[in-house]
Amino acid sequence: MTGLSATLLRGRTIGLLGGSFDPPHKGHVNITLEALKRFQLDEVWWLVSPGNPLKSEGPAGLDRRMAAARAIMDHPRVRISDFEARSGTRYTAETLRALMRAFPETRFVWLMGADNLAQFHLWQDWQWIMESVPVGVLARPGQQISARLSVAASRYERFRLRGRQAARLARSEPPAWCFINLPMVNLSSTAIRAAGGWHR
Repeated sequence: MTGLSATLLRGRTIGLLGGSFDPPHKGHVNITLEALKRFQLDEVWWLVSPGNPLKSEGPAGLDRRMAAARAIMDHPRVRISDFEARSGTRYTAETLRALMRAFPETRFVWLMGADNLAQFHLWQDWQWIMESVPVGVLARPGQQISARLSVAASRYERFRLRGRQAARLARSEPPAWCFINLPMVNLSSTAIRAAGGWHR
């Protein structure tokens, strides 16, 4: 992460929101602001990926998506990062390992929408992720049931913090995860592209 000192970040809690952001939208902004507040994070980093290994079609150019992310997410405690592109990592587990090496005294929390929890068991080294960093899951419209019945939710049920315990997540030793329901902005990047609001 260019310009960031591991010393300055010592002891800080950083939420990581990864994705293609193709395009970024107000739903991403809403999740980020709620995560900062509910999980009591010091910062959130948007990790804008070069591409999603689970998607066959590539996203728009990285520079364009980074610029769009900076335009829509203007907040002093949110950073827009191309860390994956610069570090050469492709999968979330690889990215987390690289970040932990770069910032060994920083506490990271992986953030994701409930739709991702539903398919989390398909991710490379997903159990290592659950057992290495706290995970904050933010419910999106229509995804609560599939997420709660997912393989990951079932396997790690006894490590789940209730919504009222969300403020404890960032300081909890993994495995620890928290599922919170939010008044969400019902937007998706897929829907925006389908409506012609974003051209690759």
